[in-house]
Amino acid sequence: MTATTEAPSLYPPEGFGAPKHRKGHATGDFGLPAGTVVFSADNHISVADDIFYDRFPEDMKGAAPRIWYENGAYMVGMNGKAWTGGDFGRVLMQYDDLAGAATNDIEARIRELAEDGIEKELAFPNAVLALFHYPDKALRERVFRIYNEVMADLQERSNGHFYGVGLINWWDPKGTESTLTELKSLGLKTFLLPLNPGKDDDGNIFDYGSTDMDAVWDVIEDSGVPVTHHIGETPPKTPCQNNSVVVGMMVNVDSFREQFAKYVFSGILDRHPTLRIGWFEGGIAWVPTALQDAEHMLASYRHMFNHQLEHDPRYYWDNHMSASFMVDPLGLRLIDEIGVDRVMWSSDYPHNESTYGYSEKSLASVVRAVGPENAAKIVSINVQKFLGIA
Repeated sequence: MTATTEAPSLYPPEGFGAPKHRKGHATGDFGLPAGTVVFSADNHISVADDIFYDRFPEDMKGAAPRIWYENGAYMVGMNGKAWTGGDFGRVLMQYDDLAGAATNDIEARIRELAEDGIEKELAFPNAVLALFHYPDKALRERVFRIYNEVMADLQERSNGHFYGVGLINWWDPKGTESTLTELKSLGLKTFLLPLNPGKDDDGNIFDYGSTDMDAVWDVIEDSGVPVTHHIGETPPKTPCQNNSVVVGMMVNVDSFREQFAKYVFSGILDRHPTLRIGWFEGGIAWVPTALQDAEHMLASYRHMFNHQLEHDPRYYWDNHMSASFMVDPLGLRLIDEIGVDRVMWSSDYPHNESTYGYSEKSLASVVRAVGPENAAKIVSINVQKFLGIA
């Protein structure tokens, strides 16, 4: 009987622990090709200053969302009431007081990531996600513009280390066009589109797959800017007394299927054949099962379709989509089913489930799974191509 050598565990025996108790200590020797620039495709940043109140006109300041620091976390809300309470607020408290976690110290952020072996990053919002459904849509658009300006300023000051994810109007084609035009002029390379787009002024739920939304998709396609979707919008549907944070995360990490199905089966990608879509923080192991089930559903229900697909489901993944992961051994074992060019590694700094403090183990696991040249694509090249900066 031949003995086998097990690969070292990606998880430390004592567990990860909150990020505030970790520290980057990467050696820089992960087995990657010389000169590979490690680029985390999914990090997060909190807003540390009261940017909306500060930048609203004097006569509108009473309607501005407020940002303040409380119990170790940056809160977003109004009239002293946070919209980011409960489990979300408790999670923010785990990492918001890290030196590099927020917008007030981009230099510390770059330094902390470098100590963890990461040179560049794409950064998504944290608490400001609560503004996705700010009821006044005109003020919501103003808030998004301010956030984009702050991200663009950080991006410029980072000298190529930091790329911020912007926010746009998705509920009105003219607003989509104006916010995307401004986003591009600011130098931002992508934007976050909510998985749950909310309701119109008449109370009707927006349906991304409806032809009524084609004018919005037309603008997005014409812009050439890739779309990003991110986990974190889907709380559990029922209460949970024990360990609710983890129950919520188990729901969140499996939140892409509905929108994936709409891109494929509702004809969005048939009508907009140059759209590019990125799925972030949901891992990559979901992809083979989603494709397998899509093939099965196509074969089983094609006779009932009111929109006939122009391509096989696999085509839409291979030509339009990519996904990111942090630690996904199963996904890496299925890499031939997913496609090495469709996958992006991320740290998820500074979240609890991030690789922060252990990124060298995660990076080395990618090299072991796919080899150095393919690993360079996954940890660097693919995300740069997605953003159009390669």
